[in-house]
Amino acid sequence: MSNYVLFRGNFIKSYILLKRYIVNTVAQIGTIYILFLLIFFGGQAVAGRSLNDSLGGIIVGFFLFTMTQIAFSSLAQTMTQEAQWGTLEQLYMTPFGIGRVITIQTVVNLLWSFVWGSLILVLMLVTTGETLIIDFVTVIPLGILTIASAIGLGFALGGLALLYKRISAAFQLMQFVFIGLLSAPVTDVPLAKFLPLSLGSYLLRQSMQNGTTLWNIDPTDLGILVGVAVVYTAVGYAAFTLCQRRARKLGVLGDY
Repeated sequence: MSNYVLFRGNFIKSYILLKRYIVNTVAQIGTIYILFLLIFFGGQAVAGRSLNDSLGGIIVGFFLFTMTQIAFSSLAQTMTQEAQWGTLEQLYMTPFGIGRVITIQTVVNLLWSFVWGSLILVLMLVTTGETLIIDFVTVIPLGILTIASAIGLGFALGGLALLYKRISAAFQLMQFVFIGLLSAPVTDVPLAKFLPLSLGSYLLRQSMQNGTTLWNIDPTDLGILVGVAVVYTAVGYAAFTLCQRRARKLGVLGDY
Protein backbone atom coordinates (compact mmCIF):
# COMPACT_ATOMS: atom_id res chain seq x y z
CA MET A 1 0.00 0.00 0.00
CA SER A 2 2.84 2.41 0.86
CA ASN A 3 4.40 1.83 -2.57
CA TYR A 4 1.08 2.71 -4.22
CA VAL A 5 0.80 5.92 -2.18
CA LEU A 6 4.36 6.87 -3.12
CA PHE A 7 3.75 6.06 -6.79
CA ARG A 8 0.50 8.01 -6.85
CA GLY A 9 2.13 11.02 -5.19
CA ASN A 10 5.04 11.07 -7.63
CA PHE A 11 2.76 10.63 -10.63
CA ILE A 12 0.44 13.45 -9.55
CA LYS A 13 3.44 15.68 -8.82
CA SER A 14 4.83 15.09 -12.32
CA TYR A 15 1.43 15.77 -13.87
CA ILE A 16 0.99 19.02 -11.92
CA LEU A 17 4.43 20.27 -12.97
CA LEU A 18 3.72 19.46 -16.61
CA LYS A 19 0.34 21.18 -16.45
CA ARG A 20 1.51 24.21 -14.48
CA TYR A 21 4.38 24.87 -16.88
CA ILE A 22 2.35 24.02 -19.97
CA VAL A 23 4.29 26.37 -22.26
CA ASN A 24 7.53 24.58 -21.42
CA THR A 25 5.85 21.19 -21.88
CA VAL A 26 4.49 22.09 -25.32
CA ALA A 27 7.85 23.58 -26.27
CA GLN A 28 9.64 20.35 -25.38
CA ILE A 29 7.27 18.29 -27.51
CA GLY A 30 7.50 20.82 -30.32
CA THR A 31 11.31 20.78 -30.22
CA ILE A 32 11.43 17.00 -30.57
CA TYR A 33 8.90 17.06 -33.41
CA ILE A 34 10.71 19.87 -35.26
CA LEU A 35 13.95 17.91 -34.97
CA PHE A 36 12.27 14.97 -36.67
CA LEU A 37 10.86 17.24 -39.38
CA LEU A 38 14.36 18.52 -40.09
CA ILE A 39 15.64 14.96 -40.39
CA PHE A 40 12.71 13.84 -42.55
CA PHE A 41 12.48 16.74 -45.00
CA GLY A 42 16.24 17.21 -45.03
CA GLY A 43 16.66 13.55 -45.87
CA GLN A 44 14.08 13.82 -48.66
CA ALA A 45 15.92 16.80 -50.13
CA VAL A 46 19.21 14.92 -50.13
CA ALA A 47 18.22 11.29 -50.75
CA GLY A 48 14.87 11.69 -52.49
CA ARG A 49 12.64 8.63 -52.71
CA SER A 50 15.43 6.35 -51.54
CA LEU A 51 14.76 7.67 -48.04
CA ASN A 52 11.54 5.64 -48.00
CA ASP A 53 13.56 2.42 -47.84
CA SER A 54 14.89 3.33 -44.40
CA LEU A 55 12.04 5.55 -43.20
CA GLY A 56 10.55 2.90 -40.93
CA GLY A 57 13.87 2.36 -39.19
CA ILE A 58 14.33 6.11 -38.75
CA ILE A 59 10.90 6.45 -37.14
CA VAL A 60 11.46 3.53 -34.76
CA GLY A 61 14.90 4.84 -33.87
CA PHE A 62 13.58 8.34 -33.20
CA PHE A 63 10.70 6.89 -31.16
CA LEU A 64 13.17 5.02 -28.98
CA PHE A 65 15.54 8.00 -28.83
CA THR A 66 12.70 10.19 -27.50
CA MET A 67 11.82 7.75 -24.72
CA THR A 68 15.47 7.17 -23.87
CA GLN A 69 16.24 10.86 -23.53
CA ILE A 70 13.27 11.47 -21.23
CA ALA A 71 13.85 8.41 -19.03
CA PHE A 72 17.60 9.04 -18.88
CA SER A 73 17.55 12.73 -18.02
CA SER A 74 14.55 12.79 -15.67
CA LEU A 75 16.35 11.39 -12.61
CA ALA A 76 19.32 13.75 -12.76
CA GLN A 77 17.00 16.68 -13.47
CA THR A 78 14.89 15.68 -10.47
CA MET A 79 17.97 15.71 -8.22
CA THR A 80 19.01 19.11 -9.56
CA GLN A 81 15.53 20.60 -9.17
CA GLU A 82 15.11 19.30 -5.63
CA ALA A 83 18.48 20.85 -4.71
CA GLN A 84 17.42 24.17 -6.27
CA TRP A 85 14.10 24.11 -4.45
CA GLY A 86 15.81 23.26 -1.16
CA THR A 87 13.75 20.08 -0.70
CA LEU A 88 16.36 17.43 -1.45
CA GLU A 89 17.10 16.67 2.20
CA GLN A 90 13.39 16.07 2.79
CA LEU A 91 13.53 13.09 0.44
CA TYR A 92 16.12 11.53 2.76
CA MET A 93 13.92 12.07 5.81
CA THR A 94 10.81 10.38 4.44
CA PRO A 95 9.74 7.09 6.05
CA PHE A 96 10.03 5.43 2.64
CA GLY A 97 13.79 5.90 2.39
CA ILE A 98 15.65 7.56 -0.46
CA GLY A 99 16.17 4.28 -2.31
CA ARG A 100 12.48 3.57 -2.61
CA VAL A 101 11.66 7.18 -3.47
CA ILE A 102 14.16 7.21 -6.32
CA THR A 103 13.04 3.80 -7.60
CA ILE A 104 9.37 4.79 -7.69
CA GLN A 105 10.25 8.10 -9.33
CA THR A 106 12.17 6.17 -11.99
CA VAL A 107 9.10 4.03 -12.69
CA VAL A 108 6.99 7.18 -13.04
CA ASN A 109 9.57 8.70 -15.39
CA LEU A 110 9.49 5.52 -17.46
CA LEU A 111 5.71 5.74 -17.81
CA TRP A 112 5.90 9.38 -18.89
CA SER A 113 8.60 8.51 -21.40
CA PHE A 114 6.17 6.05 -23.03
CA VAL A 115 3.49 8.77 -23.11
CA TRP A 116 5.77 11.27 -24.86
CA GLY A 117 7.27 8.62 -27.11
CA SER A 118 3.82 7.45 -28.20
CA LEU A 119 2.71 11.03 -28.90
CA ILE A 120 5.79 11.71 -31.03
CA LEU A 121 5.31 8.35 -32.78
CA VAL A 122 1.76 9.30 -33.80
CA LEU A 123 2.95 12.67 -35.10
CA MET A 124 5.72 11.01 -37.12
CA LEU A 125 3.40 8.45 -38.67
CA VAL A 126 0.82 11.10 -39.59
CA THR A 127 3.50 13.34 -41.09
CA THR A 128 5.19 10.65 -43.17
CA GLY A 129 2.22 8.42 -43.98
CA GLU A 130 4.34 5.45 -42.93
CA THR A 131 2.74 2.40 -41.28
CA LEU A 132 4.28 0.25 -38.58
CA ILE A 133 3.24 -2.95 -36.85
CA ILE A 134 2.63 -2.17 -33.19
CA ASP A 135 2.14 -5.30 -31.12
CA PHE A 136 1.90 -4.00 -27.55
CA VAL A 137 2.70 -7.43 -26.09
CA THR A 138 6.05 -7.25 -27.88
CA VAL A 139 6.79 -3.53 -28.04
CA ILE A 140 6.18 -2.72 -24.35
CA PRO A 141 8.49 -5.41 -22.85
CA LEU A 142 11.20 -4.70 -25.42
CA GLY A 143 10.87 -0.98 -24.83
CA ILE A 144 11.14 -1.35 -21.04
CA LEU A 145 14.16 -3.65 -21.25
CA THR A 146 15.86 -1.37 -23.76
CA ILE A 147 15.31 1.84 -21.80
CA ALA A 148 16.33 0.14 -18.53
CA SER A 149 19.98 0.24 -19.56
CA ALA A 150 19.69 3.98 -20.25
CA ILE A 151 18.04 4.41 -16.85
CA GLY A 152 21.12 2.79 -15.34
CA LEU A 153 23.23 5.49 -16.99
CA GLY A 154 20.73 8.04 -15.67
CA PHE A 155 21.25 6.76 -12.12
CA ALA A 156 25.00 7.26 -12.49
CA LEU A 157 24.55 10.77 -13.87
CA GLY A 158 22.04 11.55 -11.12
CA GLY A 159 24.71 10.67 -8.58
CA LEU A 160 27.16 12.99 -10.32
CA ALA A 161 24.51 15.73 -10.22
CA LEU A 162 24.44 15.44 -6.42
CA LEU A 163 28.20 15.91 -6.28
CA TYR A 164 28.93 18.38 -9.07
CA LYS A 165 25.50 20.05 -9.46
CA ARG A 166 25.79 21.51 -12.97
CA ILE A 167 26.34 18.73 -15.49
CA SER A 168 24.12 19.90 -18.35
CA ALA A 169 27.03 19.57 -20.79
CA ALA A 170 27.13 15.84 -19.99
CA PHE A 171 23.45 15.56 -21.01
CA GLN A 172 24.19 17.14 -24.37
CA LEU A 173 27.12 14.80 -24.91
CA MET A 174 25.02 11.74 -24.06
CA GLN A 175 22.56 12.62 -26.85
CA PHE A 176 25.25 11.84 -29.42
CA VAL A 177 26.27 8.72 -27.53
CA PHE A 178 22.67 7.47 -27.60
CA ILE A 179 22.40 8.06 -31.34
CA GLY A 180 25.50 5.94 -31.87
CA LEU A 181 24.24 3.18 -29.58
CA LEU A 182 20.78 3.10 -31.18
CA SER A 183 22.28 2.70 -34.63
CA ALA A 184 25.01 0.22 -33.67
CA PRO A 185 25.31 -2.66 -36.22
CA VAL A 186 24.62 -5.56 -33.86
CA THR A 187 24.32 -8.03 -36.76
CA ASP A 188 27.81 -7.19 -38.03
CA VAL A 189 29.44 -6.63 -34.64
CA PRO A 190 28.02 -9.19 -32.17
CA LEU A 191 29.80 -7.58 -29.21
CA ALA A 192 27.63 -4.49 -29.77
CA LYS A 193 24.72 -6.51 -28.35
CA PHE A 194 26.22 -6.02 -24.89
CA LEU A 195 26.12 -2.24 -25.16
CA PRO A 196 23.13 -0.33 -23.73
CA LEU A 197 20.26 0.30 -26.15
CA SER A 198 21.88 -1.37 -29.17
CA LEU A 199 20.29 -4.82 -29.14
CA GLY A 200 16.93 -3.50 -27.93
CA SER A 201 16.85 -0.96 -30.76
CA TYR A 202 17.51 -3.70 -33.30
CA LEU A 203 14.81 -5.98 -31.87
CA LEU A 204 12.27 -3.15 -31.77
CA ARG A 205 12.93 -2.37 -35.42
CA GLN A 206 12.41 -6.03 -36.28
CA SER A 207 9.13 -6.06 -34.37
CA MET A 208 7.65 -2.76 -35.58
CA GLN A 209 8.81 -3.08 -39.20
CA ASN A 210 8.68 -6.83 -39.86
CA GLY A 211 6.09 -7.96 -37.31
CA THR A 212 8.46 -10.17 -35.31
CA THR A 213 6.68 -11.14 -32.09
CA LEU A 214 8.21 -11.64 -28.67
CA TRP A 215 7.84 -15.40 -29.04
CA ASN A 216 9.77 -15.46 -32.31
CA ILE A 217 12.82 -13.60 -31.03
CA ASP A 218 15.98 -15.65 -30.62
CA PRO A 219 16.05 -16.74 -26.93
CA THR A 220 19.77 -15.95 -26.80
CA ASP A 221 19.15 -12.36 -27.92
CA LEU A 222 16.29 -12.03 -25.46
CA GLY A 223 18.48 -13.36 -22.66
CA ILE A 224 21.25 -10.89 -23.55
CA LEU A 225 18.72 -8.04 -23.58
CA VAL A 226 17.48 -8.95 -20.10
CA GLY A 227 21.03 -9.33 -18.81
CA VAL A 228 22.13 -5.97 -20.23
CA ALA A 229 19.09 -4.27 -18.68
CA VAL A 230 19.73 -5.80 -15.24
CA VAL A 231 23.50 -5.22 -15.21
CA TYR A 232 23.46 -1.60 -16.35
CA THR A 233 20.58 -0.72 -14.02
CA ALA A 234 22.31 -2.37 -11.04
CA VAL A 235 25.68 -0.76 -11.78
CA GLY A 236 24.07 2.65 -12.30
CA TYR A 237 22.12 2.39 -9.04
CA ALA A 238 25.28 1.35 -7.19
CA ALA A 239 27.10 4.38 -8.63
CA PHE A 240 24.23 6.63 -7.53
CA THR A 241 24.38 5.20 -4.01
CA LEU A 242 28.13 5.78 -3.76
CA CYS A 243 27.83 9.34 -5.06
CA GLN A 244 25.03 10.30 -2.70
CA ARG A 245 26.97 8.88 0.26
CA ARG A 246 29.98 10.91 -0.83
CA ALA A 247 27.81 14.03 -1.15
CA ARG A 248 26.44 13.53 2.35
CA LYS A 249 29.93 13.02 3.74
CA LEU A 250 31.13 16.24 2.10
CA GLY A 251 28.05 18.11 3.25
CA VAL A 252 27.06 19.20 -0.26
CA LEU A 253 23.90 17.12 -0.65
CA GLY A 254 21.46 20.03 -0.69
CA ASP A 255 23.80 22.66 -2.06
CA TYR A 256 23.40 24.11 -5.51
